[in-house]
Amino acid sequence: MEKIAFLGLGSMGLPMARHLLSAGYPLTVWNRTAGKAAPLAGAGAAVAATPAEAVRDADLVITMLADPAAALAVADALVPALRPGVHWIDTSTVGPDTVRELAGRLPEGVTLTDAPVMGSVDRAATGDLWVLAGGPRPEPVATVLARLGQVTDCGPDTGAGAALKLVLINAVIGGVALTVEALRLGRALGLPEDLVRTELGKGPLAGALARTFAEGAHFPVELAAKDVSLATATAPLPILDAVRAELLARPDLSRRDLSALRG
Repeated sequence: MEKIAFLGLGSMGLPMARHLLSAGYPLTVWNRTAGKAAPLAGAGAAVAATPAEAVRDADLVITMLADPAAALAVADALVPALRPGVHWIDTSTVGPDTVRELAGRLPEGVTLTDAPVMGSVDRAATGDLWVLAGGPRPEPVATVLARLGQVTDCGPDTGAGAALKLVLINAVIGGVALTVEALRLGRALGLPEDLVRTELGKGPLAGALARTFAEGAHFPVELAAKDVSLATATAPLPILDAVRAELLARPDLSRRDLSALRG
């Protein structure tokens, strides 16, 4: 099986890497906070001290990083160590502009597939993510993506997966924000919350309602604010501008799951 280097062991990266390790892939991992690699080291993964060391002997490189700045910083360290024939899969949510910048830094003979994912830590652990894949997908890439979850083909253009991820995740964030306000309005009008929730669940906000009360998910408010910022920098989106302002106004919730907005 292909040797995989997995860089970025945050709340999503750790269960994704663990799932690939349990599937039998030889895995080398790196994380800026080295202690987060300990659970994987105990399960048989090699731990690298630097991004360059992690990718030096890899056939596939997977990154799951927090934001564009982190992705570009890690790229500075790993790109010089990439060998011809290596395939890089970026699963981060960084937007299509950053993905195209990463692709523009690659040496000859190295490919980049943007494959951001929908789903939280529970789905990452079981390989049930929704993978949005853009750009080239040679066979080793396609096989590993299928291990992570259900793959949507977003087309051959690099950055297409990253673009669709912005659309989908902002629909989720906006839907949760709207659901929270609907519940708040119901309380202000003196309606029982159970009644409001039941009736909202019969309409088009049913999915947003389920996410608002989800358990076992971990999508921190600070990352939601980052994703909305990526979207509002791309197009005039006045409703999402208001959602972004609300997210940034709640630093007390920054590390809590998006569902904490209902509190």
